[in-house]
Order: sequence, then C-alpha cells, then structure tokens
Amino acid sequence: MGQLNQTTSHRFILLGLSSSPHLQVMFFLLFLIIYFMTISGNFLLIVIVRMNPTLHSPMYFFLTNLSIIDICLSSSIAPVILRTTLAKDKSISLLGCASQIFFSLSLGATECLILAVMAYDRFAAICRPLHYNTIMNKTVCFYMAAVPWSAGFINSLVQVTLTFQLPFCKCHSINHYFCEIPAFIRMSCGDTFLNELSLFIAAGIIGMCSFLLTLTSYLHIISTILKITSSQGRQKSFSTCASHLTVVSLSYGIALFMHMHPRSSYSPKQDQILGLLYTVLTPMLNPIIYSIRNEDIKNSVKKALHVHLL
Repeated sequence: MGQLNQTTSHRFILLGLSSSPHLQVMFFLLFLIIYFMTISGNFLLIVIVRMNPTLHSPMYFFLTNLSIIDICLSSSIAPVILRTTLAKDKSISLLGCASQIFFSLSLGATECLILAVMAYDRFAAICRPLHYNTIMNKTVCFYMAAVPWSAGFINSLVQVTLTFQLPFCKCHSINHYFCEIPAFIRMSCGDTFLNELSLFIAAGIIGMCSFLLTLTSYLHIISTILKITSSQGRQKSFSTCASHLTVVSLSYGIALFMHMHPRSSYSPKQDQILGLLYTVLTPMLNPIIYSIRNEDIKNSVKKALHVHLL
C-alpha cells in the first residue's frame, strides 16, 4: 500500500509527436480540425437517426452506439493531444493518465464488439429476412448493445487496476501522445508478468470473439448474396452492408498492422502514426463512410435540408 501511495504523487511527461515549434502548431491545427469534424459528424449522424422515424431500426440503433463511442473515444484523447502539443508543461498526473487509459481502452474494446454485433445484424437482415424483426427485437438489441459496453468497461477496470498497482521507478517520460498501458509496463521496475498475461488474454478473447462473429456473419452473407439470381438483387443486398464492411476493414486493417508487424521492425514513430489512425482518424471517418454509402442517411439529410430551406 505504501508503494502504491508513493506512485500516486508521480507525474508523467508526454513527449508527443514533435519538439519542433512549427510542427507543433501544424499538428495542433490538424488535430483541432479532425476533432471538430469527428464531434460534428457523429453528432449530426445521431440527430439524423433520432429525428427520422424510418431510421428507428436495429441497424441504426447500433450505428448510434458506434457514433457515441467515437465521440467519447476521440474526446478521451484529442483534448490531451491539443493541450500537450502547444503547452510548455507536457506533464500529466497519474490520475489523469489512469482516466485516459480507462476510457480509451474500454471504448476501443466496446467499438470492436459493437462492430461484430453490427455484422450479426446484417447477417440476420440478409440471411433471415422473414424472421429479422423477431430475431432483432428491442430486447435483443438492448442486450446486444449492453454486453459490449459492459465487457469493455469491466476489462478496462481490471487492466487499469493491475497497471497502477505497479511501482514506477524508471524514467517517467512517455514517448507517445497519450497514456497507454504498454508504456507503463515498460516504466515499471516490478514483476509485470500478470499485467502482460491479462492484456494478452483480454485482447485475445475480445479480438477473437469479434473477429470470428464478424467473419462468420459475412461468410453467410456472401454465400446468401451469391445465391441471388438477380444482379440488381445482389447489388441491393450488398449495399446494405457495404458501409459496415468498409468500416470493419479499416478498423481491423489498422489494428492487425499495429499488432502483427515484426518486433525487429519496431518503431515508436510508426506506432504513434498507426495509433493516430486508429484513435483519432477512424472516429472521424466512420460517419463520413456511413453517410456517403448509405442512401437512407443521404435521403434524410436532403429532406432535412429541404425542410430547413423552405
């Protein structure tokens, strides 16, 4: 307990992306624009779904959850980046780091699971259309959303608790733009075996469950679409899951590249750039992808603009 109390007074230095003043200003403006677009894009998507009764379906219920996750995930990271990019004092308290890790880790896991749930929803819509309303009723949708949120926050609570029981007696400079558990494990002079094992198990369970549910759903979806004789019918069926497939491919592609590249080619800058793509850029792109490729949302926006202009 005394060791834990000693660590709570520590502050950590976020080194960020660059020490050049000109690059810092450029990064600040870039992150500010991305953050504004992320918040406004996802918020607009939520408003459109809530205002249009025709969009009150399971697909858009889960899409609303995804937008809420993206807003919260970006808000747990972007403000810290903006502050530390220009500020002379780049330090952050242990409590601040713990809070950032807790929310970013829990929301990242929740997003991964929600994307898998959305794949199952598309499977039910395309492969079981006659039973879709029964399969995806309100109660089922509620639990299918509640389980990812609960799993994400429980996992994050366990990981953060284990991490901040470690003694930190090495350099307190974090070569990153935000706090993350691997950096704290590297700074610790205690036994980190349990921490690394718990991270590996949690990532394996959440990652594999999400990947297998998504893969299985899309194998059935593709098989069903190929059986449709009409080319127009195939195109219409595929268009209902094209946006989700694009978002899933983007998210899994970045995540796999982050964790599967050889350790011999490890580069802190490379990890920072990939981390930026996953935690900052992807939340901004998600509503854009759904808006561009989804006719229902585009029609709702046009209708709203038409009513507003009149």
